[in-house]
Amino acid sequence: MFITDIRKNFYDVVANQRVALLVAADIDALCACKILQALFHCDQIQYTLVPVTGWQDLSTAFLEHKEQFRYFVLINCGANVDLLEMLQPDDDSIFFICDTHRPVDVVNVYNDTQIKLLIKQDDDLGVPAYDDIFRDDEDGGDSGNESDEGSEPSGKRRRFDEGAIERRIERQRAKREWEARRREILFDYEQYEYHGTSAAMIFFELAWVLTKDTKDMLWWAIIGLTDQWVHDKITHMKYVSDIATMQRHVSRHNHRNEDEENSLSIDCMRISFEYDLRLTLYQHWSLYESICNSYYTACCFKLWTLKGQKKLQEFLADMGLPLRQVKQKFNSMDITIKENLRDVIEESSNKYGMKDIRIQTFGVHFGFKNRFLASDMVHAAAALLESTEKEQNDTTDNFIKALNSLSRNNLDCLKAGIDLAKKKLIAIQQTVASCICTNLILSQGPFLYCYLMEGTPDVKLFSKPLALTLLCKYLLKAFVHSTRNKRCKLLPLIMAAPKDVEKGTVIVVGIPPDSETSDKKNFFGRAFEKAAESTSSRTLHDHFDTSIIELKTEDRSKFLDALITLLS
Repeated sequence: MFITDIRKNFYDVVANQRVALLVAADIDALCACKILQALFHCDQIQYTLVPVTGWQDLSTAFLEHKEQFRYFVLINCGANVDLLEMLQPDDDSIFFICDTHRPVDVVNVYNDTQIKLLIKQDDDLGVPAYDDIFRDDEDGGDSGNESDEGSEPSGKRRRFDEGAIERRIERQRAKREWEARRREILFDYEQYEYHGTSAAMIFFELAWVLTKDTKDMLWWAIIGLTDQWVHDKITHMKYVSDIATMQRHVSRHNHRNEDEENSLSIDCMRISFEYDLRLTLYQHWSLYESICNSYYTACCFKLWTLKGQKKLQEFLADMGLPLRQVKQKFNSMDITIKENLRDVIEESSNKYGMKDIRIQTFGVHFGFKNRFLASDMVHAAAALLESTEKEQNDTTDNFIKALNSLSRNNLDCLKAGIDLAKKKLIAIQQTVASCICTNLILSQGPFLYCYLMEGTPDVKLFSKPLALTLLCKYLLKAFVHSTRNKRCKLLPLIMAAPKDVEKGTVIVVGIPPDSETSDKKNFFGRAFEKAAESTSSRTLHDHFDTSIIELKTEDRSKFLDALITLLS
């Protein structure tokens, strides 16, 4: 059931209760969690935080906590499956689900008692009408016999009633037609997977309604939205309209704080709307390395070719920037160069066909020294969340580190995340270059396919869903820029990488075609299910995004053949 009044139907209900927070492992969920934690601290609401990485984790977490808790808040998980069917909870358990995954499962939508959806209704959800997908059995059951028998005394011999048989046949035919139509409606509704409004933005709106919103909460909401843009979950139109919403809140906060003394204090926080460069982490790197490792510039220059490298040198010369300045840390660059750097880069970018080098975003100043863009925070937190630095690879530990990196009083953690993010971006760029130069991307008919072999450098990093999805996105863009085949430019990409060598599994990700007008709707979730079913491939559909699965290595070829047949 959709909740219309989030304050009355959610916050006031959990206000005096103990709550279990089940939070998915993505940056938007982390930000939503930070906002909710801050609100709970304000009102001294007791809660337990449990990170969950997939459906199995979610089921285990629920089983462990169902005795102590009645109220469960699920962030970025749980909306796109029949949750009651999966968890089999007691009748008094209540689930509040704030999830960006679409489509929302119809049973969750029409359950009035236990499932409460904290989802924006204006997100063009297209939920089918209740009568089209549910019907009471009494209407169309085989109840013809009983009614006929009951209508006459048992002593009399029953007359053959042709009318009753005809009515029953008619009812059965109507039922079959209704079921066929229901299957069609549900197929159309569930065919594509996509994402709705950021969970962090929804919880920020709750804080605003409660008049408890702070600048920290606003900054977390902005990071949640930026995560959707960085990981390519929403359309450009949706991003721009949500940015405008956040901009109004930023103006309100900045206006509110103009008179206060803290606007000049050393530990103040200032958020500003920026029309900034699409160069990843450039303020914490050298400009040269940022240009080389940002997918936008790397793809436009085709930096994996010698010609592309030469073009980059020409681009730097066109801007009149000395190599010595460009290759040193951004903070150490000449102040005169930094002052009008954005305009200089934009001017030269237009000559080189990079019309969209600048993007609407937000920046933050912590005190006078530390400045970060929202995308810097996303890359740093994602790198910490999927860190492969330690051997034992503790997901809960990584989750806590990523959560801490979002706080302004934990800058050391954030800087460690930025260093990890740089390594990750270099690994992605090198992998993209080697895949393209060695022609690892194969056209399989209805889609492109790339498999990272065991032993590829940094292959361990790409056994993680966020890192592999980012690599997939960069690789598809690079391929579209480098191929001459027009048909291939319109194809989606499936990518596989080794997940666990001992168990012999690979992780498989599918992403939609790369185009400016793309609606970011992904059909691979359903296709993967059908292909696995038809070939009895041993797959694990454990990820909250249905387009990410695990597969036994030896089943890879038959699974792919089934996909080609299915999508042709």
